[in-house]
Amino acid sequence: MEKLIITAAICGAEVTKEHNPAIPYTVEEIGKEAYSAYKAGASIIHLHVREDDGTPTQCKDRFAACIAEISKLCPDAIIQPSTGGAVGMTNDERLQPIELNPEMATLDCGTCNFGGDDIFINTENMIIDFAQKMIARGIKPECEVFDKGMIDMAIRLSKKGFIETPMHFNLVMGVNGGISGEPRDLLFMQESLPPGSTFTASGVGRFQFPVTTLAILLGAHVRVGFEDNIYISKGVLAKSNGELVEKIVRIAAEFGREIAMPDEARKILGLKGRNA
Repeated sequence: MEKLIITAAICGAEVTKEHNPAIPYTVEEIGKEAYSAYKAGASIIHLHVREDDGTPTQCKDRFAACIAEISKLCPDAIIQPSTGGAVGMTNDERLQPIELNPEMATLDCGTCNFGGDDIFINTENMIIDFAQKMIARGIKPECEVFDKGMIDMAIRLSKKGFIETPMHFNLVMGVNGGISGEPRDLLFMQESLPPGSTFTASGVGRFQFPVTTLAILLGAHVRVGFEDNIYISKGVLAKSNGELVEKIVRIAAEFGREIAMPDEARKILGLKGRNA
């Protein structure tokens, strides 16, 4: 079975220190949390950034500072900026980190309710615009999907030439407004993917470890981290992103899945290394 790529989503845009005091805000905290995940076995650091007070931002300069700090501590890690940002940001705000020419960036493939009055908007034209700008810079998109229809959107746009193949997906499961994280749902999503594609599975909240455990068994890749879940077990706050990654490494060992190092992850995903 293919080696397991672990992505660590170290802070997200929504969770705060009030939820878990270990959530990183500052450049130094983000670097420390990235290193804890990398040292434990994560090849990919999925990156949102914050101001020092915890406010989410897509500021290019803030991304540059955090990427420099992570690169200093984790020199071969794949750093994957988010172009999702936070609910309410403009397209131009959200796209700022691709100006830094990362190897990968996220491409959200549909609109989704995010609870209450929050709507995460990604129209078809927005998706096309984001994808074309990534392709122009040689950035591989990770197609973020929260439901089956978003897979269909990615496939349709790929057939039109807007998303290059083979595609890599992140199946985000358990979001309020998206597909649930039950085993049948992961199997349904997997069976809906186009041939030749790769995928990572992300479970939100209580779904994190059930979803990732099944993904390990299926030969897929996994994402864990504070963005999606702040607990190491029921009612017990995780001390770091590294602790969450360590748990995945232990689960993978039980099923005989070896962990991919960053260069092995690049080969699996068809990445060419960091862009100039």
